[in-house]
Order: sequence, then structure tokens, then C-alpha cells
Amino acid sequence: MITEIYCVSGISGVEDHVFISSGENVRLSCNNALSDCKSKTTWIYYYSFRHSGTVALITLGIKNKDTEIHERLSLESDCSLNIKNVTEEDYGLYNCRQYVNDRQQGPDADVLLHVLHVSPSSSSSSSSSSSSQTEISPGRSVTLSCQLYSYTGYSCDDWVSSEGVELLWVNQAGVDLKTDSRYQISSSSSDQDHCIITLTTTLLNEDDNREWRCRLTHRNQLKTSVRYTVKYSAPVASTTLTPVRSSNSEKTSSRTTAAASTQGS
Repeated sequence: MITEIYCVSGISGVEDHVFISSGENVRLSCNNALSDCKSKTTWIYYYSFRHSGTVALITLGIKNKDTEIHERLSLESDCSLNIKNVTEEDYGLYNCRQYVNDRQQGPDADVLLHVLHVSPSSSSSSSSSSSSQTEISPGRSVTLSCQLYSYTGYSCDDWVSSEGVELLWVNQAGVDLKTDSRYQISSSSSDQDHCIITLTTTLLNEDDNREWRCRLTHRNQLKTSVRYTVKYSAPVASTTLTPVRSSNSEKTSSRTTAAASTQGS
């Protein structure tokens, strides 16, 4: 599935900003593309705002096979860059340049890719919050960490106040879980200026098929979301959160289903 590109003006002076959830496929447009452009196109990736790290992903239409990401890349006939199965490590600034006879034609086309990712942790497991699978059981506390990985150079607070970018945990009906005292919701910024919002709650037996969604909105418009669904089967001994990809009309990018194991005799 190729996601739609959302253009947001005003952030870091870059015209195109793409919001995507991890696990999705994405297309980044080269707005200055020439006709018959594939052999003329170079895509450069800036992966560290603080340290100016760069790597050439595609040079004059040829993929750089020395990069870990190369197997997930493809170049379209319009010179847009496709990335399959986006991970949180793919966020950053992508730059498209066109060359004819070794001379650059036109300005650079810059696209900022922002990635939304959710990871679970549980008091009943020694797994870290970055684990893709966490053992849980009813009566235990579980924490879901939703993080927006962004390459803006701004702090999360500045970005939220200036551009109206917001992360929310909501239930299946879309109600903000901050209104329910059962859930502890907290927001923070990491050292890398990433936005983080965590949901912590104690699982109940009636949480069977309960769904929680982390939503990313920009000026009150939904851009992308990730959902987690817990499912029990009786008798419950333990449950496991495992990622299952899914999508819907709300741009939900992935689903995590808790598959229960039966209790041994």
C-alpha cells in the first residue's frame, strides 16, 4: 500500500512533509523531475539533524547497494522514491536532485519524512519498551509508548505550539483517553527532540477486544494513526502483544493483537 503525501508549509522551510506510520509503504515525490528522469535522478538522505549525516541512496538512477535500506527502495518513472515497510529509523530529510551532463538542473526537491511508531512494555515482562512482543496478563500494568520521529530541528513543544502537531491516545470511538481516570497519559520529548506520548493502564478481564489508538493530528486534521487491540481467550494464563499490519479509512497503519495462550492442566 502506498500512502498519500501530506504537504505542510512552515516547518523548517521545507515544502513537503510526509507523516507515515511504521510498517507502511510510502512514496516521496521529486517535484523538480525532468522528462525521462530516471537516469538523471539522485536521492540523498540526511539522517541526523545534529551531526549532518548523509548518504546517497540513489545516484543517477542506480541504487547504492551499500546501504541497509537499498532492498526496500525503488525509483518510479516520475522519479519519486518508494520506501517499503517504513521503520522508525527511516525518518529524516530526503533530497532529490536532477542532473544532465553532470550539471544539476533546477533546485533541490526536499521532503521531510516523519514516522509514527508504537512500542509496548509490561510489568510482567523483562522486555524493554522497544520490543515488538511483550508478555502480559490481566491484572498487570501495561504501557504503550507512541513516538513521533521527526527531523525538524525544533523541540517537540515548539513544534506543537507553532504548527499544531499533536499526539493523542483515543479509544475505538475516538474519545480522548485523558478523560478516563483509568488511563495515565503523559507526554514528553526525548533527547533527539522526538515527541512521545505514553498510555499506562492495568488490564482488566473486560479488555477483551479493547482497542486503543495513537493519533497524529496536524491542526486538528488526522494524518496517521497506530492502533493496538487486546484479545483474551478463556481461561487466560498469559497474553502476547504481537504486531499485525492493518489499515482503515482513518489511515491506521498497524494493529497489535494480544493472542492468548491456554492454561496448562
